[in-house]
Amino acid sequence: MFKNILALVVLLSAVASMAAVDINQADAAELDSIRGIGPAMSSKILDARKSGNFTDWDDLIARVKGVGQGNAVRFSGQGLTVNGASYKVEAAQSAASAARK
Repeated sequence: MFKNILALVVLLSAVASMAAVDINQADAAELDSIRGIGPAMSSKILDARKSGNFTDWDDLIARVKGVGQGNAVRFSGQGLTVNGASYKVEAAQSAASAARK
């Protein structure tokens, strides 16, 4: 019985740690909880957000120096979202292809 309870507690804490962090509502501590985002990056994000919420991942990439497609993939994999959406590599690549045509 104790093992089952312990397993449940471990499972719930793992799920809670993977909870999504939306970039438009997160404070510095929540942003810092995402692997790859430290105090310098969270400061850049919060400064850029002062001019308005990020509309999507492309907006975030355009407005925050140091966030490119590679970081967007990593941050999204860690649970970061923009308006509740994870980063979609395929959508970004097709949008870039359409813009070049």
